Parts: sequence; C-alpha cells; structure tokens
Amino acid sequence: MSLSLVDWFVIVAYLAGCLVAGLAMRRYVRGVEDFAVAGREMNVNLGIASLAATEMGLVTIMYTAQLGFEKGLAGAMIGVLMALAFWITGRTGFVIEPLRRAGVMTIPELFEKRFSKRVRWLAGLFVVLGGLLNMGIFLRLGGEFLVWTTGMPPGWLEWVMTGLLGIVLLYTALGGMLSVLVTDYLQFLVMGVGLVITSMLVIFSVGGLDLIRGLQLAWEGQGAMPLESHPFNPFHSSSLGWGYILWMLVFQIAAATTWQVAVSRVLAAKDSRTAKRIYRRTSFYFVGRFLLPGLWGAAAFVYFSNLGGLPDGVSSLTAMPNYLGIILPVGLIGLVIAAMLAAEMSTDSSYLLTWATVIYNDLILPCLKHPLAPRRRLLLTRCIVLGIGVFLLFYGLWYEIPGNAWDYLAVTGNIYLASVFTLLVAGLYWPRATIRGAYAALVLGAIGPITFLLLGKQYNIAPEVAGFAAFALAAVGMIAGSLTTPPATRTQHG
Repeated sequence: MSLSLVDWFVIVAYLAGCLVAGLAMRRYVRGVEDFAVAGREMNVNLGIASLAATEMGLVTIMYTAQLGFEKGLAGAMIGVLMALAFWITGRTGFVIEPLRRAGVMTIPELFEKRFSKRVRWLAGLFVVLGGLLNMGIFLRLGGEFLVWTTGMPPGWLEWVMTGLLGIVLLYTALGGMLSVLVTDYLQFLVMGVGLVITSMLVIFSVGGLDLIRGLQLAWEGQGAMPLESHPFNPFHSSSLGWGYILWMLVFQIAAATTWQVAVSRVLAAKDSRTAKRIYRRTSFYFVGRFLLPGLWGAAAFVYFSNLGGLPDGVSSLTAMPNYLGIILPVGLIGLVIAAMLAAEMSTDSSYLLTWATVIYNDLILPCLKHPLAPRRRLLLTRCIVLGIGVFLLFYGLWYEIPGNAWDYLAVTGNIYLASVFTLLVAGLYWPRATIRGAYAALVLGAIGPITFLLLGKQYNIAPEVAGFAAFALAAVGMIAGSLTTPPATRTQHG
C-alpha cells in the first residue's frame, strides 16, 4: 500500500494540530502541580476522553488484535473483565475515593503518610521499574503497525519511532498534564472515527457470517491455518481458561485502583465524586477497546487462511496491520493512520508524564535535604521526561518479548501492581499494617513477575502462575510482616 497525497495531508495536518495544541498549554504551567495533575481541575467529560484515549493506544490495538488472531473473539473477555473492574471501582469508590481525598500527586506519596519515607521511596522504585518495562515495547509495536500498514521499508521503523517520540516529548515536556489532556481530547475524537470506519470496512471485507464460519472451521481443523484456541468460549481449556480469567479479574481490579496512569486521572479530578463518575462512565469503553481490534485480528486470520496461509515474514502480531494495508482504500488509509497515531501519541504522552512524576516526586524529592525552587523543580521534571524518552527508544529496539504482547504487558505491570495494590488496601483499610509488612509485600510481590521476565521463556512459566504468585506473595508478606512486628514498634500512621 502506498499513501496518496491526500493521505499524507491528513496525517501531517493531524500531527501539526496536536503539536500546536499541546505547545499552547505551556503558558498555563506555573509549577509541578500544574504540570503533573493539571491543578486538580479536571471535569468528568474531559476525564472520560483522556482516560479512554490513554487506554486505547496503538500498542493496545496491536496486542488486542494479536489476541483476536490467536484466540478469536474469545480474547475480548479480557475487555469485559476490565470494564467490570472499572465500573465496580467507580461505583464503590474502593481505594480511589480515599486516595483522591488524601491530596497526593502519586500513589507512593501516600505511603510516606501511612508508613514511612523509605517505604515511599521503595514503592516508587517498583512503580517506575514496572512502568518503564511495561512501556518499553510501545514504540516498537507502534512502528510495526505503521511499517506493515503503509508498506514502508522495515528499515524506516526506527526513524518513524524516533520522529513520533520526538513530537510527543516536545509537547509533553513543555505542557505536562495540561497538554496531555488537550491532545487526548483531540485524539479521542479522531480515534473514535477511525475505529468505527475501520471496523465497518473489516466486516464488509470478510463478512459477519463468513467470519464466524471461518473461525469455526479453523477450530475444527478444516481451514488452511488451524486455530488452536476455541474462538468463542474464553473459559475453554484451549482458550484463556478459568485460571487465566480469574487472574485477569484480580489483575484488572488492581489495575483500576493502582495503575498510576489511570489513577493520575483520579488525582487530577476536581474531587472524589468526579473521579468515581469518570471511572463509571468510561468502563463500557474497555469492552470495545478489546472487541474491535480483536475483531480486526480475527478477520485477518480468516482472510489469510482463505488465501492459504500467512505471507512470508508476517506473524500473529503483524498480521492485522498487513491485512489493513491490503483492504483499506487509498484516501481513507490516511485517516485510519492518523487515528492510530492519535492512539499512540495519547498513550505515550500520558505514560511519559506519569513515570516522570513518580521519579521526581517519590525517588528524588524524598532524598533532597532542601526543597528546590519552583522553576528548578519544573525544569528537573521536564528533563526526566526527556530522559525516559531516550531510555524507551533504545530499550524498545532490543528486548525480545517472552510470549505474546498482552502477557508481557500484564506481567511487567504486575511487578508493582500486586505489591502496591496490597500496600494500598492494607494501608487504607487495615489498621494493623506496619512498615515491616510493607517492605515484605513490596519485595515478595515483585518476585513472580521478574522471574517470568528472566526465565519465563526458558522454563515455560505460564503468565497466570507468575501473576497469582505475585499477589499471593505480596499478601503473605504484608500479613506475616505486620503480625510479627513487635507491638512497641508498630505504626498506624507512619
């Protein structure tokens, strides 16, 4: 597929519009609080658009399409669990309500008030470690999409990644959360149009009944490419299975309450009531987040199966963008690529800002004997954003994912989700939680995910085993550490 002048005009116009809108917010940034949490003035509608846009990145489209290619429509079950977790959290206010009332900028900041400064620092370290490893593959997957969709030479991938990251770094480092929120709103609109149009073209290309029939035949072993997972029943042992689904339910509840990128919207909201409404109203969006790209991946499977197999060099991860590059007409593909770039930029900017804020607020600030002047604090935070960008650019080029992309993202996120979720719940709802328990939960909770990353491919460790182990070890560490703390040294408030 070669892009026409109209396609290039749409793409360039969109990128320029985002850059101008993002840079325009720079004049409103007067300090770190404006930079990190937008002065805590975010309303419901902007919060919905920002959270939805952030959680629908190009990396999201790639890994959900891979799930659709490998597991058919059953892969959308993860989106159902995610929607359920966000709705329950928004309905009950579990964790997010007291967290917003605490008036903190990051989750680890709460731990200094509840436990100690050292617990805050260690928690911040795990948050950053899990977050950066999680984000490390974003640029690579985004570049893969653009290369396979447009037909550009594979050697251009690194340059595409670098250019896109440069644009995001520029407006994120200067405008912070204010730029992220404004560009998220633009990206939410463009991305919504692109998702709908692409889904309609995919259904028209393959046919709704033909898609179902093709997946069923592949499951029965009658297609050119056999499907090893049940395409419609996520509970089937060949598909996700009960163990994986139970882990995902626990994981999604922890993510809704602990994933710093999502929680940053809670902390930037006007009040806890606004934060809860943002979660409830955004929850339904997560079903489509997995279903629509999953549909594209399943359609790609049926399409290439009808042709006799995948082309040379195409994998389950790159099958969907290769398929879209074939079926999308000239003139429309520019809009779709602009929508995908919108998804990528929204996610990258939010993640860059989130991890930079944690590094400054929870790793550097507690170590300073004297507070920095407001301008120096802001300059330091902006430099951290740029430093993260450089790390991500190089990390994304050499790391080999052990398994599919979604499992990698879930397990790396679990490096801190299990432990920090345990600390949050215990710190907010269990008066007997102690500093010793907090240390034990942090260290033990990270063992399972780190083991999977280092040895998972070599020893064939299932991601749900690593995930459950992380939550179980963190809980055991918190309970055992707290109960064995001598009464004279126990603390309830740090």
